[in-house]
Amino acid sequence: MKRQGEKFACLAAYDATTARWLQRAGVPVLLAGDSAAQVVLGFERTIDMPIDFAIQITAAIKRGAPQTLIMGDMPFMSYHTSLEKAMHNAARFMTEGMADVVKLESDETFAPLVDRLTRAGVPICAHIGCRPQTSSVTGGPVAAGRTAATLQQVVQDAVALEQAGAVLLLIEAVPEEVTKAVMEATSVPVIGIGAGTSCDGQILVVNDLLGLTDFPPRFAEPVDTFGPRLKAAGAEWVKRVRAGTIGGQSYTMRPGEQEKLVQGESEPTNASIN
Repeated sequence: MKRQGEKFACLAAYDATTARWLQRAGVPVLLAGDSAAQVVLGFERTIDMPIDFAIQITAAIKRGAPQTLIMGDMPFMSYHTSLEKAMHNAARFMTEGMADVVKLESDETFAPLVDRLTRAGVPICAHIGCRPQTSSVTGGPVAAGRTAATLQQVVQDAVALEQAGAVLLLIEAVPEEVTKAVMEATSVPVIGIGAGTSCDGQILVVNDLLGLTDFPPRFAEPVDTFGPRLKAAGAEWVKRVRAGTIGGQSYTMRPGEQEKLVQGESEPTNASIN
């Protein structure tokens, strides 16, 4: 798609049902994002994402969308403590999680790890720019590349990670100038989120896209209002249950079985005789 100049859509999703519908919609790339820590598990930070859960939802969306490119998102500290641990965890995403690509938040210092992983057969998406997993250090998610010096650093990160073997770049929360500079300096597909319109692909959290998020990030504009619609559907169900009009079709006993119940009530039992 990049070679043909065709921009492509991506979404972060977390379950097989949603993935199935998004594949039917023609979305070519899905990410089992560590944002599930917030939108699925209810944590306030992405760094609380459990690795076992991350691998499970990666496999879930692959089962739901088998013809779609699925990226697994390696959680906080799952690839930082040692090379051996990073290799082991990335392998789990590829085998247990059935991921096509593994994403990790990185800068140029991660180039040796990316090199080892790609040499081992793990396709890597390098996440540059704003890196939410470092928000404890920065005091929250912070836009990157807003000065000439930091722009050059993001470009330097991108080049180093591509040279190390990254097959995709994901760039988050940067000015358009940064994105254009990265695009000019690299050749692999670049996916943006809050990074302007120059990228090859664009990704959002599906909850943000559908209007399910109370306070979406500034770059996420919903295309629908599923939140209020879900609330209305829930309220209607409450109303139906209270009124005894739940709808649907009820089950019935097999022919002749109801008569057996009546006969059983009229015949004396041993217990009643005693």
